[in-house]
Amino acid sequence: MIARVWHGYTKPEHANAYEAMLKPELLPEISKFAGYRGSHLLRRESGDEIEFATILLWDSIDAIRAVAGPDYETAVIPEERRKYLSRYDAKSAHYEIVATHGVPNGSQV
Repeated sequence: MIARVWHGYTKPEHANAYEAMLKPELLPEISKFAGYRGSHLLRRESGDEIEFATILLWDSIDAIRAVAGPDYETAVIPEERRKYLSRYDAKSAHYEIVATHGVPNGSQV
């Protein structure tokens, strides 16, 4: 399994609105794609910003490429959400999940 990790930052006054947009589904229609296994949304205060991290779980890099295309590392940020971000990672990082402890594999918190 592969974890796709991305970070974005908002001003505190935009954080709740941004979070509300992400809670129903991090990316519109993402759950319909083959190989998608779930996601996690993380939030923390980071100086004078609010940092969000997203972790999307996939069966493989090939499953990610099928959705994101050959330049699969490029971050996918719908235009209507960009207005809330003060800055963000242009690329997502991808990690092979080599162990899971205390949480059934692929489950969401």
